[in-house]
Amino acid sequence: VPAGIVGGGRVGGGNDFQWCFSQVKGAIDEDVAEADIISTVEFNCSGELLATGDKGGRVVIFQREQESKNRLLSRGEYNVYSTFQSHEPEFDYLKSLEIEEKINKIRWLPQQNAAHFLLSANDKTIKLWKISERDKRAEGYNLKDEDGRLRDQFRITTLRVPVLMPMDLMVEASPRRIFANAHTYHINSISVNSDYETYLSADDLRINLWHLEITDRSFNIVDIKPANMEELTEVITAAECHPHQCNVFVYSSSKGTIRLCDMRAAALCDRHSKFFEEPEDPSSRSFFSEIISSISDVKFSHSGRYMMTRDYLSVKVWDLNMENRPVETYQVHEYLRSKLCSLYENDCIFDKFECCWNGSDSAIMTGSYNNFFRMFDRNTRRDITLEASRENSKPRAMLKPRKVCTGGKRKKDEISVDSLDFNKKILHTAWHPKENVIAVAATNNLYIFQDKIN
Repeated sequence: VPAGIVGGGRVGGGNDFQWCFSQVKGAIDEDVAEADIISTVEFNCSGELLATGDKGGRVVIFQREQESKNRLLSRGEYNVYSTFQSHEPEFDYLKSLEIEEKINKIRWLPQQNAAHFLLSANDKTIKLWKISERDKRAEGYNLKDEDGRLRDQFRITTLRVPVLMPMDLMVEASPRRIFANAHTYHINSISVNSDYETYLSADDLRINLWHLEITDRSFNIVDIKPANMEELTEVITAAECHPHQCNVFVYSSSKGTIRLCDMRAAALCDRHSKFFEEPEDPSSRSFFSEIISSISDVKFSHSGRYMMTRDYLSVKVWDLNMENRPVETYQVHEYLRSKLCSLYENDCIFDKFECCWNGSDSAIMTGSYNNFFRMFDRNTRRDITLEASRENSKPRAMLKPRKVCTGGKRKKDEISVDSLDFNKKILHTAWHPKENVIAVAATNNLYIFQDKIN
């Protein structure tokens, strides 16, 4: 993706941020079943597959269709490839706690052969799934008939060589490993390491390192649980492995700080190598300061030079070589600062928004309320608000930029802060690793947008 392009528009040509509608998945019903709400979205390493997890414990994988010669204007569309039940609801009898089936995170492993592998996690258990295709079946067995019944051994007089016959394509999902019983608290992150042999999983107080082949033990690499829980002042909110250095990882906290750890320094990484924190402006301190500074997501750039953090009102980009302040700060919805009191009362202030990079690290995307999502071009510092809505869902219909009016006279195309719908929120988004194709989860619908094809 050329640097400095967000959505395929040319920088400085007045043409930036030109996105158009591609597809929408999911039912249109007004009454949305809780189980159908999408809880995670993730492209695989090539971008050919797109996985979603929902609150009902299901994983749906979409595969990109090959582009046809006679439809040059349209890119390959994503269609359902496989759907399976990843997690079931469970009950912890020792603690008298229900364990939800909701999928918290999905992470793809790089493809090594014809099959695909992904990790999916609910609050307590991580599973490694293999997704493989079958388009042939064996026929001509010696000991059983074609319908599977065993043959009478005395009637077998000749030896047959079974042959493989073509059959309709079947996509099978099978659990290859189950990593359980390692987290006392709820899992908020899983991240595959760049050695592709290990991965980490994080909950509120601990981070564990797993080997993909070993399910009965993991190494605890971070433990911030105090001896006396009354002294607890912060929790881990997200964690991620460095994209190139398999010994480095970061984790963020509810206090708005990020710690970078190096596993070469010590087996237990309670002492960080780097500590990223922006000093607070005392003049803007309020009752809500601590809540809104809590980091809900942290993501390394593809280059590994930067990392991005999302808090309630902003996105920050940090240079790994500079710990005392971020190099870039983008306001996502500053107009909500005056509404924090009502957002606290309706619990929206605790919403956990995710963020993502485009393939060349030149642009970032994150969600907001009213089904709005925001994009920021790091080169031009331009930004835009777009809406995931069925009203504009004709193929290749251009997305119109949205503006929120904060007071004074409202212009024709603007929407007032007071009329924003806080039940419609974009928490989960994903950007194709190589192209300007984005996936945006809005409640139970998955929207796919692409840049305008000139």
